[in-house]
Amino acid sequence: MHSRELGLVLAQQILGVDDLHYGLWDADLELKLTNIGIAQQRYTDFLLATLPQAEPGPVRVLDIGCGTGHILGQLLDRGYRADGVIPSPNLAKLVRQRLEKPPGNQAQLFECRFEDFPADDHAQHYDVALFSESFQYISMEASFTLLQKIVKPGGLMVICDFFKTEHHGDRGAGDKSFGGGHQLADFYRKIKTTRFVPLRDEDITKRVSPNLDLLNDFLLNTIKPVGLSLDRYLSSNYPKLSWIAQKLMRKKLVLKLKSSNNRSGSIFI
Repeated sequence: MHSRELGLVLAQQILGVDDLHYGLWDADLELKLTNIGIAQQRYTDFLLATLPQAEPGPVRVLDIGCGTGHILGQLLDRGYRADGVIPSPNLAKLVRQRLEKPPGNQAQLFECRFEDFPADDHAQHYDVALFSESFQYISMEASFTLLQKIVKPGGLMVICDFFKTEHHGDRGAGDKSFGGGHQLADFYRKIKTTRFVPLRDEDITKRVSPNLDLLNDFLLNTIKPVGLSLDRYLSSNYPKLSWIAQKLMRKKLVLKLKSSNNRSGSIFI
């Protein structure tokens, strides 16, 4: 299982949330773990508000990289004709469980990378292509080629994701703490070579950056003490098992906890 897939599953089990995406934290919402579900729903509502009205329809949406199906399920609940793309068999199983609930659901789930999506079979089929924190994992060349095939003329491409600015790689504080994401300047250059015309360009970094502070606090003040207590217990009672666990996990855990010190919301901005 990929680390991101594991993160999605653990987020459901430990935090009681439906997905591992950003939340929107505005001044009226206190930054604490019990509010993460509210913040994430605000993020989902923010995304779906950019779509055309589901009625009169149908409005067909392709949720690309649909995770556990949280947004896909809400699209269906709100009257959209929505399909999903997910390359992970583990996550696909969770999505299929979610899709069993809406009566009369006709959503298709494509278990493949977006690069392998059957575009010829769905030419000009979708009104909206939606990327919620998934665009960064797909090459822009492949994305734009496929999108121009499957999105109807006049249709929308909605991307909400992490991009690298000109400051990435400048050796500033936390520079090595954040991976992933396409170069924003490259994205702007590439979009000019397609038939897509930017209609809205909004930077929501300050509204999502508190997630980093929340995660950092959780790692250092909850996960770290629990891990240290477990380590002491195993060392005292099961020294051989403790030695094996340390060999397998300690180095990665220490590196993760150290890096978390450089992953604050202020550095993310």
